[in-house]
Amino acid sequence: MRDKKDNATFDLPGFAPAAPLEPEAKRAPPPRARRPALKQEQLELLEPTDTTGLPIWVRDENLDLTGLPVWKRD
Repeated sequence: MRDKKDNATFDLPGFAPAAPLEPEAKRAPPPRARRPALKQEQLELLEPTDTTGLPIWVRDENLDLTGLPVWKRD
């Protein structure tokens, strides 16, 4: 091995530069298997929605207008 910065170094046996390898010929990739496209379908939401897609507000007797539970007196 020869050091590029030091010309006084000597070549070690067995460390000769390797012969350039011939590149292997590239093979064409195998053709891809085509998968049939899945048909899309519209999912129905669990709750009815308005025109914006938000759930329709439903009044719950156990909650007040802020969403906190209503305390009932017996």
